[in-house]
Formats: sequence, structure tokens, C-alpha cells
Amino acid sequence: MAQYDLDLDQLDVKIAFFHGDLDKVIFMTQLVEFKAAEKENLVCKLKKSLCGLKQLLRQWYKHFDSFMRVKEYTRSKYDPCIYYDKLSGGEYIYLLLYVDDMLMLPRVDHLLIG
Repeated sequence: MAQYDLDLDQLDVKIAFFHGDLDKVIFMTQLVEFKAAEKENLVCKLKKSLCGLKQLLRQWYKHFDSFMRVKEYTRSKYDPCIYYDKLSGGEYIYLLLYVDDMLMLPRVDHLLIG
């Protein structure tokens, strides 16, 4: 970044993991703190991803990926966490995703990653 005097913005998605939809039906036992009186034997059917699920990170990535594709960003063929778009003036914008952190390179005048 410093070598080419490029701007870099950093973003953190605070509620990233609340956006994951589930592909499968998942049931879980009631949490001890929230057990309903006289319904202790019932289970909960999850409607969204929940912290602690093995699928949590995958569901967040799938949600993010579908959003970026709707916005017509291209996903790098070399790294699935790099997205880019060519702007009308011939410049590019890059977005690099790492879990729920993002780096954004706005207005780069050449394609760095294909």
C-alpha cells in the first residue's frame, strides 16, 4: 500500500454472524438459563445461525458472497475472499474479506488480482 501510495479502508462487520440463513433444519436443547417451565423436554428449532454452530462462518460467507454477486462484483479466481469491480473510469475497487473484517482498496488504476 505504501509502495504504490494507495488508500486503504478497514471495516469490521459487528453483526456479521446474525445474517446467516441455515441450509438445514437444526434443533437444539433449551439453554439452562431459558428453559420454559413445564416444557423442559421440548427443543428449539433454529431459524438463523447461532454463535457456537459449526456452520456459522460458512453461512456468513455464503450470505456475503451472494450480496457481492448481486452488486456485480467479481470474485477472484485465485482467492475466494477477494472481490473486485471495474468502475466507469477504468479504475478498480477491491474488497478483501477475512472472517468479519474487510479491507477495501478504492480506485486503483490497474487490475492487481485476476
